[in-house]
Amino acid sequence: MKKFDKSFNGYNVNQVNAFVDDVVDKVDDMITKMKEKDLIIDRLTKELEHYKSMDATLNRAVVMAEEASNKYKENSLNESDLIITEAKKNANRIINDALMKAEHIEEESARLRRNIVTYKRRMKGLIEQQSEIIDDLDKIDIE
Repeated sequence: MKKFDKSFNGYNVNQVNAFVDDVVDKVDDMITKMKEKDLIIDRLTKELEHYKSMDATLNRAVVMAEEASNKYKENSLNESDLIITEAKKNANRIINDALMKAEHIEEESARLRRNIVTYKRRMKGLIEQQSEIIDDLDKIDIE
């Protein structure tokens, strides 16, 4: 604590005035520092709000990206299922076509075999007729 010298009407006025001036200067300095701190706090608060806003925006962007990724994945799975279904249908159609062609070829083969058997019978018949004619010619006396 500051001690003042005593004078005729109490304390020394110059010392008291100097002390008061010193106190006023220190209080002004404190007020100025407090205002600066308040400005810094305001600025930091605004920056914090800005970063909170950015954080919220980034979180929304992440959520949207996840949703888009999930939709893309779901669409890809649906498309792959559709492709597989179409491939199975095409495979079944190809198999059915091949079976029908094989059946047709078997029928054609059976028809050809029947034709060959018929042709052989006819040829044997013709040969037998010709043989009989030749035999009959041998019976005719060429005298």
